[in-house]
Amino acid sequence: MTEDDFIHIRLPGREVTGIRRVEPALLPRHLSPGNARRALAAVRARINGTGPAVLEDGHPLAPTRLDDLQVLRTPRKPQLWPWRTGPVPAGLPVKQAWGWLFSEEGRVLVLIGQDSGSACLPGGRVEPADYGDPARTLRREVWEEAQVHISDPLYLGYLHDDTSSRHCARARYAAQITGWEPPTREEATGQTYARLLATPEQVAQLFGWGDEAAFQLAAVHSAREKLGLPAPARQLLTELPPPQPTEASLVR
Repeated sequence: MTEDDFIHIRLPGREVTGIRRVEPALLPRHLSPGNARRALAAVRARINGTGPAVLEDGHPLAPTRLDDLQVLRTPRKPQLWPWRTGPVPAGLPVKQAWGWLFSEEGRVLVLIGQDSGSACLPGGRVEPADYGDPARTLRREVWEEAQVHISDPLYLGYLHDDTSSRHCARARYAAQITGWEPPTREEATGQTYARLLATPEQVAQLFGWGDEAAFQLAAVHSAREKLGLPAPARQLLTELPPPQPTEASLVR
């Protein structure tokens, strides 16, 4: 629902006295347990985009990976900073680098924390060992978090974080997934991530970016076309498949 849709809602004269936006994870504070489960199941079904979910006491009869991981049980951190497509201006430090990492079918990788249900794009904080190169940060973080190899990153733009006392840039890149290994626990956070594939639009819905995502998504799809990858159809979010055994591993 867009902001324009929201402000044009007209309430009936009786029973319903008000309406407001609520973060999905906070629904249990406002609804009975059964209704909160039904609402969360409906949100997950909308992100999956495969039609209505059939429920029993608010639990899906055919749970998806979003249901299994209880995605949206943790409040999301809003990241609605302005999107910029040009180079990062001199003097504006790049604090983080995140990646839109494409599979060969045109979907992108999204990481789900198995202990929290929180979703994120692969990437992280620029460290001194990266020598001021955000693309190097992305490669390092993608391997540490997800055990994924990628092609040379394409710079897309940055988010101008103007909410802190010291402004900074959060860079975004695109790359193609070229290989992966079984997931392991990340040493820095102790987190093990589920690795799901989704369309860029599903990622934006999952993060709750709303209308602000449109310009970034346009840059993402432009990069996908440069990489020669197809436009993905909306489907269930699915796990990155098991890695194919290499010739070396078969010899062993």
